Amino acid sequence: MRVVVIGGTGHIGSYLVPRLVRAGHEVVSISRGQSQPYLADSSWAAVKQLELDKDAEEQRGTFGERVAGLRPDAVVDLLCYTMDSATHLAAALRGSPAYLLHCGTIWVLGPATAVPVTEDAPRRPILQYGVDKAAVEEFLLTEAAQGRLRATVLHPGHVVGPGWLPVNPAGYFRPGIYGALARGEEVALPHLGLETLHHVHADDVAQAFELALDQPAQAVGQAFHVVSEQALTMRGFAAAVAAWFGQEVRLRYEPWETWRQQHDPEDVEHTWNHLRHSPCISMAKAARLLGYAPRYSSLDALREAVTWLAEHGQIEGVTR
Repeated sequence: MRVVVIGGTGHIGSYLVPRLVRAGHEVVSISRGQSQPYLADSSWAAVKQLELDKDAEEQRGTFGERVAGLRPDAVVDLLCYTMDSATHLAAALRGSPAYLLHCGTIWVLGPATAVPVTEDAPRRPILQYGVDKAAVEEFLLTEAAQGRLRATVLHPGHVVGPGWLPVNPAGYFRPGIYGALARGEEVALPHLGLETLHHVHADDVAQAFELALDQPAQAVGQAFHVVSEQALTMRGFAAAVAAWFGQEVRLRYEPWETWRQQHDPEDVEHTWNHLRHSPCISMAKAARLLGYAPRYSSLDALREAVTWLAEHGQIEGVTR
């Protein structure tokens, strides 16, 4: 097939594009051309790389036409965040044989009632990002149900891999906590550290997209969660990081109001959003219908990412 990947050099695309090339597909990668793929792979030599500013093209009303003009058999959209973006591309593809695979997010779910959360759980997002993505999901699945567009939605967890900073054991995005744990220093966590995070390696997300692409009869009109097999507690995540560096974990648990006063407001916002979601997500549907089988546990994926940070001097006082 000719597959167009929108956002092909990003976290997921860096793994997906080489997978598609190795599977024999003709691949066109669309990006702004401002960054290289996170993963070096000889397969990129066979990829047509098209530099487009998606936002600017959408404002001009030309992006969908540019994508449709490539005559794709399938489009993987890793960069759609709003209804305007979704309806624009859908209008251009509607009536064509192109199969649209959309990257959603587990943030469409909001806080859970029962865990692990399955795809039939009500959508009760609490952040604008989740509200927008839930609207896109509903729109695309309705399009598919009414026969106007072949579409599938895949919802990744916290995507992780070498080359970028994963959400840390306290629920925010700074590397300092990894250094503290690696040096055996005490680290403060809010509450009792029992809230959860649910990571997934970018290559496992790419695996799910490839499986859905190869099995439209199973996937069209469906939404799938794409996560590792198990979520992590924050305290368990912290203990694992310390052990990777040969340390015994030293944790202090603080009430939320105490903890938040000691941290940067931006970090506090990230942590609060992770605490109140505490995702614990089921991947059973993707396993059953698509044969999805993640290669990485949450800790395996995180260890690869943290090791990369240490090797590239991004964890203060730690070298590998």
